[in-house]
Amino acid sequence: MRLTTFTDYGLRVLIYVATHPDGRATIAEIAGAYGISEHHLTKVVHFLGKEGFLENIRGRGGGLMLARDPAAINVGDVVKRSEGGDVPAECFEHETDCCAITAECKLKVALAEAVNAFYAQLRKYTLADVIRNRKALSKVLFAPRPAKRAARA
Repeated sequence: MRLTTFTDYGLRVLIYVATHPDGRATIAEIAGAYGISEHHLTKVVHFLGKEGFLENIRGRGGGLMLARDPAAINVGDVVKRSEGGDVPAECFEHETDCCAITAECKLKVALAEAVNAFYAQLRKYTLADVIRNRKALSKVLFAPRPAKRAARA
């Protein structure tokens, strides 16, 4: 199973904020650390806030903070909510299922079991578990980056 980019970015945002020395970060900082679009991260951050994983502090000294302790943020829950459902194949979508063998196919059962096992495994981990190597993560995420050179004419 492959996670969507949206889910991947959501997990990266949570890891970044959880390891930030101030416990607070901006979208621009996160985008710079990972080399990804601020525009796309804005959507991800909005979702994580709506779901209760992040808190957005406005004003001077504001930024993004975890809305809960890292030990209370379950990786399986984040992934399940971000992925928006358990649809590993067309036959799981009743409205759009066009497969001729859906009624008799046993593959759907196997796929459902695989998806359930996937989420059960992820539910064993919290954000706290994922950032246990906080020092190593910090060295990578918060290391000074070389300034970008301006293009020569």
